Amino acid sequence: MTGINPYAYMQQISVQMDNLKTRDEIATVLDELEYLFEVIPPEMQDNAETLISMLTEKLAHAG
Repeated sequence: MTGINPYAYMQQISVQMDNLKTRDEIATVLDELEYLFEVIPPEMQDNAETLISMLTEKLAHAG
């Protein structure tokens, strides 16, 4: 994830959220976002936490 723009990446996740269907797809994005959370500035962490929560819930209901 070197060179990733955190703003753009989180926006991309938001736009693609409905297209994530399988457990593997959701888990991959969730893992990437959790890694990103560790390296982003604190002022961006609230938005990342929201996306992480949404993905976690989506993963729990994925078939």
